[in-house]
Amino acid sequence: MRSFRWHGKTFGGVPREHWRCVNDALDPETDFVEIYRNAVVHEFPWDMNQALSFALFRTYAVPGIGRLLAETGAFTEQVQRRYDDTALLLEQPSLKGFDHPDARAAIRRVNQMHRAYDIPDHEFRYVLSTFVVVPKRWLDDYGKRPLTSTELRASVNYYRTLGRHMAIPDVPETYDGFARLMDDYEAEHFGPDAGGRAVAASTLALMLTFQPRIAAPAVEVFSRALMDPPLLEALGYAAPPRPVVLAARAGLRARGRVLRLFPARMSPQTVADLPWVRSYPDGYEIEQLGTFPTPGVAGCPVRHAPGPAAPAPGG
Repeated sequence: MRSFRWHGKTFGGVPREHWRCVNDALDPETDFVEIYRNAVVHEFPWDMNQALSFALFRTYAVPGIGRLLAETGAFTEQVQRRYDDTALLLEQPSLKGFDHPDARAAIRRVNQMHRAYDIPDHEFRYVLSTFVVVPKRWLDDYGKRPLTSTELRASVNYYRTLGRHMAIPDVPETYDGFARLMDDYEAEHFGPDAGGRAVAASTLALMLTFQPRIAAPAVEVFSRALMDPPLLEALGYAAPPRPVVLAARAGLRARGRVLRLFPARMSPQTVADLPWVRSYPDGYEIEQLGTFPTPGVAGCPVRHAPGPAAPAPGG
């Protein structure tokens, strides 16, 4: 069969259900990295990128998380680089497996950054839960299809493994456990904070630069139209008019239905392929990604509050 290219993507020669069939033939208890990789870089690359971006965005509405990110300046003063670093570091295990040297180096970098601050275990667990729950719900609402039970279990096992490498205790064992954790945590902890709002504003401003300047106002409204009321309230955003919300969400659902007509995508799309990841045009070293203590400044960049130390790094 002939193949063709559309927006840089290679299609043809395989049925639309190719990756679903491939993933469902694998074992989510042992092949979870491969299943998750297939979903992220082949089956749902755009959707997963959007969903994981929204997952991180939700964490800003937790005052403890948003305030810390604001105090470090990482997501307000160097937001493009911090966005790129986060995406590149978190991608390594899914591309290469947790035992690959690059994946271990990436997780080590993440743990080194976290170790500089007093971050409670419950915040680590919450952030991890968003990576499992938000993509599943996004695909339910807007994807060309939902995750299969095999793919969902693989996602759970993938992030449970990441949590183990980060020494996060008491990670849920099931999707339902992750969903309860996320929903209950947000109901208890979402709230207004100047730091969280500053980080959210900086991140949203960056995302608007990913589109042509003339489209930025519409994209900003579109982004708010996808946020739920508790998130909007916590971050101080006004909800768009209801017709705008309905139109934005209907447009995404229509996109999902159209994608069902296309053959399976065989060309992987990684973070480095995204045009808006632009901090390292000449390449990068994993060990140099992320933040480091300021030279000549003793101690941690943010004052520690009394309390238990952050978990020891895994990986």
